[in-house]
This record gives sequence, C-alpha cells and structure tokens, in this order.
Amino acid sequence: MIKIFIGYDPNEIIAYHTLAQSIITNSTQPISITPIAKTHLNGTYHRTRSVKESTEFSLTRFLTPFLSNYEGWSIFMDCDMLVTADISSLWELRDEKYAVMCVKHDYTPSSSRKFLNQIQTVYPKKNWSSVMLFNNSKCTALTPEVVQHEDGLFLHQFKWLESDSMIGEIPHTWNFLVGEEEKLSDEKLPSLIHYTLGGPYFDDYKTCDYNEIWLDYFKLTTSAG
Repeated sequence: MIKIFIGYDPNEIIAYHTLAQSIITNSTQPISITPIAKTHLNGTYHRTRSVKESTEFSLTRFLTPFLSNYEGWSIFMDCDMLVTADISSLWELRDEKYAVMCVKHDYTPSSSRKFLNQIQTVYPKKNWSSVMLFNNSKCTALTPEVVQHEDGLFLHQFKWLESDSMIGEIPHTWNFLVGEEEKLSDEKLPSLIHYTLGGPYFDDYKTCDYNEIWLDYFKLTTSAG
C-alpha cells in the first residue's frame, strides 16, 4: 500500500480532489490518500497561523511521520498539484539510507506574491518540502511538539535532521514548478505538475501553463454516470 498524505486547505478544496483523482487514475498499485486538514488535528495541533503561512498545511505537513506512527514510508504533497504518471514510479525511488527525499530546487521565486495575494517567502531550499518521501522511522525528531513550536524555516529547511546528507534527491520531473520553469513540450509532461503560484481553479491563473490538463482531470473528478 502506497501511503499518500495531501495538504488540505479550505481555499483549494477542488485542487485537493482533482489531485487525488489524478493519482487514482494513473496508479497501478493500491494507494491510501489522507488529507492533512487542520480541523482533524484538534487534539494535536493548536498553533496560530502566521501571515507567512500561505496555506493551513504549511507546517502540519511535517506531522506526516507522526500520522504514520513513524513506520514505513509515506509521501506528502501539496494540494496545488497534478500527477500525470504512475505514483508507484515515485514510490520505487525510496532509499533506506535517507530520512527524507525530495526534488532539490535551486531558484529564486519570480514574484513576491502568489495565489490569493499570499506572501511569497524566499528562503534556501524553497519548495523542497512541497513533495517529500518520508522514511518515517528516521523522522522521529518531528514530534507534534516540535511542529507545534519550532520556527517555520527550521522545519522547511530540514534543520530537524542531523545533516543535509540525510536528504535524498528525486528526479526533477516529480515537482515541476509552473510559472517558475519553462514549459516542456506537450509530448513530455512532467510526472508531477506543481501550480505553485496559483492553479487554473483561480481566476488570475486560468491560462497558466498546463491549465488544459488540469481541466481534463477536473472534469473527470466531477463526472458521473
């Protein structure tokens, strides 16, 4: 069973469900999909949201190992994404020598604001934590207390690890940043499309790159009969 956790935010409900459908459509192995919703964490997480947190799951993503009982592996991803490939291909990249694995982006955001006029915070390792494979037993430092009280940069920059050598790298195609990177040819879709500045479900981003494929999955998500 491939365990997947997706950040859930009330401002992006349709993004969550469309992403989930894209994973279901393309997977060839059994999966479980769990939303990380703040309203589900009343007994665990009470932190007041900072103006720097663009979504409700900005920090709760780091509860993934705890929610997995610190056992096995889990995938976390933001909800503003679309998966166009078999998620088992990502799952097969697990390497036991690492505590966490991600795409190691090296870029500076092109805008100081993003969807819904949220602040675009700039820091090293930006967007590394938007897709993560957690080797949960090696992430016991991520206790609810740590996620509750530590600074956001401490979490997003993986300072809870003993060293950066514990961070493994996955292929860039598993976290392609729309609007920050040049669009690939239509014949070569990224395995995971990340609408990091805003997806086509927002009026201001209806014509963003890869908007048509998101709309195709949205139609599939809302189909019946």
